[in-house]
Amino acid sequence: MADILYTYQNQVYANITNKCDCSCVFCIRSHKDAIGEADNLWHKNDPSLEEIKKAMDEFDFTEYDELVYCGYGEPTCALQTLLESAAYAKEKYGMKIRLNTNGLANLYHGRDVIPELAQVIDSVSISLNAPTPERYLAVTRPSFDDAFEAMLAFAAKLKETIGQVQFSVVDVLSEEEVAASKKLAEEMGIALRVRKYS
Repeated sequence: MADILYTYQNQVYANITNKCDCSCVFCIRSHKDAIGEADNLWHKNDPSLEEIKKAMDEFDFTEYDELVYCGYGEPTCALQTLLESAAYAKEKYGMKIRLNTNGLANLYHGRDVIPELAQVIDSVSISLNAPTPERYLAVTRPSFDDAFEAMLAFAAKLKETIGQVQFSVVDVLSEEEVAASKKLAEEMGIALRVRKYS
């Protein structure tokens, strides 16, 4: 069975699905079966809520105060499992919840899911990936043609609703593209983190 919870760089992550509506050119899952302390992050079938709760109950959260939903898939593709397991982690273990996402949940589900996320999520990191629609489509390879605009709208509404929102890009982009991404983020009042490609 694949790892549901795993640690990486002194943080604990929840790997709840392998479904993803993007196929990013730099995605680590196309190169490795796991990262951090995980042995394998590829689920044969996505774990059930009960399996995730069991993994949480068997994990020692003593040294951690935040649980990050980020694995070998897009967490919001398993929205109900995300919401219910995050609520469980908050209630039983007092965890703050961070969501690492591609920001396409509203497109994927065909409705506004932000009010539901706001009930359990404390902070969000959104993969901006590129500063223009054309480059975003080339780098992210999403399932939706209007993904770039939808992702930006999702980020703007999250900022109003949850507050703690940041963008990220991977340093596979050129210096000019990173600078343009920073400018876009600044215009939206959202911080940008440049992640090292590993």
